[in-house]
Amino acid sequence: MNAVSLSIVLPVYGVADYLPRCLDSILDDVPEQLRLQVVAVDDCSPDGSGAILDARAAADPRLTVLHLDRNRGLGGAREAGLAEATGDYVWFVDSDDWLAEGALAAVAERLSAVRPDVLVTGFARVYPDGSTEPDTWRRLLDGVPETFTLAEWPALLQMILSAWNKVVRRDFLLGLGVRFGDGYYEDISVTYPLLLAAERISYLDRDCYFYRRQREGAITNTASPKHADAFAQYDAIFDFLDRRPDTPARLRRLVFDRTVKQAVTILDAPGLVPDGLRREFFSRTSAHFRRHRPAGYAHPGGLRGVQYRLVERDAWGAYQQLRPLQALPRTLRRGGRTLSRGARRAARGAARRGLYEAYRRLPLDQGLAVYAAYWYRGYACNPAAIYEKARELAPAVRGVWVVETRAQAAALPPGVPYVLANTPGYYKAMATAKYLVNNVNFPHTMTKRPGSVHLQTQHGTPLKLLGLDLRDRPEAGGDMDFERMLEHVARWDYLVSPNPHSSTAFGSAYPGRYRVLETGYPRNDRLSHGTSAQTAAIRERLGIPAGSTAVLYAPTHREQHPGYVPALDLAALAAALGPDFTLLVRTHYFYADAERDLGAGTVLDVSGHPSVEDLYLAADILVTDYSSVMFDYAVLDRPIVVFAPDWAEYQRIRGVYFDLRAEPPGLFTTTQAELEQALTDGSAAGPEAAKARAAFRARFCPWDDGGAAERVVREVFTPR
Repeated sequence: MNAVSLSIVLPVYGVADYLPRCLDSILDDVPEQLRLQVVAVDDCSPDGSGAILDARAAADPRLTVLHLDRNRGLGGAREAGLAEATGDYVWFVDSDDWLAEGALAAVAERLSAVRPDVLVTGFARVYPDGSTEPDTWRRLLDGVPETFTLAEWPALLQMILSAWNKVVRRDFLLGLGVRFGDGYYEDISVTYPLLLAAERISYLDRDCYFYRRQREGAITNTASPKHADAFAQYDAIFDFLDRRPDTPARLRRLVFDRTVKQAVTILDAPGLVPDGLRREFFSRTSAHFRRHRPAGYAHPGGLRGVQYRLVERDAWGAYQQLRPLQALPRTLRRGGRTLSRGARRAARGAARRGLYEAYRRLPLDQGLAVYAAYWYRGYACNPAAIYEKARELAPAVRGVWVVETRAQAAALPPGVPYVLANTPGYYKAMATAKYLVNNVNFPHTMTKRPGSVHLQTQHGTPLKLLGLDLRDRPEAGGDMDFERMLEHVARWDYLVSPNPHSSTAFGSAYPGRYRVLETGYPRNDRLSHGTSAQTAAIRERLGIPAGSTAVLYAPTHREQHPGYVPALDLAALAAALGPDFTLLVRTHYFYADAERDLGAGTVLDVSGHPSVEDLYLAADILVTDYSSVMFDYAVLDRPIVVFAPDWAEYQRIRGVYFDLRAEPPGLFTTTQAELEQALTDGSAAGPEAAKARAAFRARFCPWDDGGAAERVVREVFTPR
């Protein structure tokens, strides 16, 4: 066997616990016929990794250590190492992984015998518990010849496209005019071009590399806005393709499909793209689709084809509705290809109803409570406060939450059990639970069983008219099915009321035989018990500068507007407030995906923050219009300013239970100039405002003593 030279480039950052094993696997297992160079790049590692490298290099001349003067990320560290590499071939190994015994000998033998442009190695995944899993994609290369091109074996694109399982001829790589990208997914801007351009690819069918999965801090296990870095890498890949117009059209289509699939996989994977950025990520996926869609491209069939069409149209709302369908059995999804759209929909509906009805034949589970909030959007509001108190006071009743997506499931507090909507586990829980707790109604198809207990909490003290009180308000309640609403109300056994005003309003809006629990709102217990230390910690997490006056602006939605129509010029308000203020902006959740011009001042968009109670505690002043947040925030006895530029129109369209202008929680303003003056001249916290706030609290906060959740739990879950 002819000798071969190999440079291993080893980027190093924060891996002191894993680095010794990695180095041992490389330096202690080198065959005689391999001339080895290891270039380790210390990317300003914050732990002891640099010292480990220096100590090892002092004893082994094959190891060269580069200490970068600034952190350049994985891509930059690889580029720095590549510049120092001298071998015929280069292998980019991640320093938290390790090579299998005999891997270097097997690689050297294949390189010497075949002289490929790219050698793809087999690998195994290693999990935190020590278990291993072989490469599940290797079957795609069954029967592959000793050397081949991507055009001859395009299934290679379906395998993992990381750099660490590819040994590359150095001159070939340097001649491609590509570089590792910045940020996450930095290697695909190199690995795609490698495979597309290689005239000789070889595959080594043995586990040469052990790849750690689910390591804490790994990007595949970390929520971060940097997952959007993938789009820059995709652009680099297609720039390379544009420079090579002779690339077969079939390969360009495959590359396009692979990048779109990766983007939607990142989006759908739980806990990767932060909730507040999911809509933006989806739109960037759509832009990528439209920008790089190849000529003559045809969507795939089945559910993925529907998914891609929605991506192309930037149809975020419809895309979200696909999640429940993906939970259906594969047999139904496969069989659905031969059915019409209506037939598929009917088949899915029939399957769900049949499953639910089958579970309803089981006995009620006396120790099970199902919790939900805001149409399965996540862990929030009164149900969350009741759940936490029930775990303490009624431990025999175990709770399970219903959420819509895996991303929402990933956002649940640690240890909170959940089921995904429209899955078998969901139907079983809904059919057999003794207790059902929600701040809105459960779906109409979830019928009430004899002996079950429905606890309705609602989600705010009403200023605006609700329920049956909207019958004469066509603009606000024109599409409401009042008969269906009364059927839902008939299921309620208990209704939580936050104050005497709400008891009266709920009775008018939702007439029924349920029992009103006049306990106060459980979600406000946290406000009663909040401490200055908790407030300081929240402000620090939100990025509110020390000493800054935090103003929370939280308006409600408007029925007459189909989308988000800002009533305030936020940029002008921030400028008027100046550097001593921080403006926190939280739009209604109906407008979570809307674009907002926040200006250049000290403004934080907290619309996606999971806990509105955090925002209450962090804010020094609340600015709102007709939102129920004013009633909750009043518990804190802090200044509130009403900004109601459309008060007359709102009363006409929506209707109200009392005259907010006559009984405000503080100053009542109708123009931006009035609002700015109230906030900047101190009158928002002045004696007139304090007097109004005291009267408001006396009427709307009499039961907010921090014990509401306990009162509800003792009444419903531990009756005397």
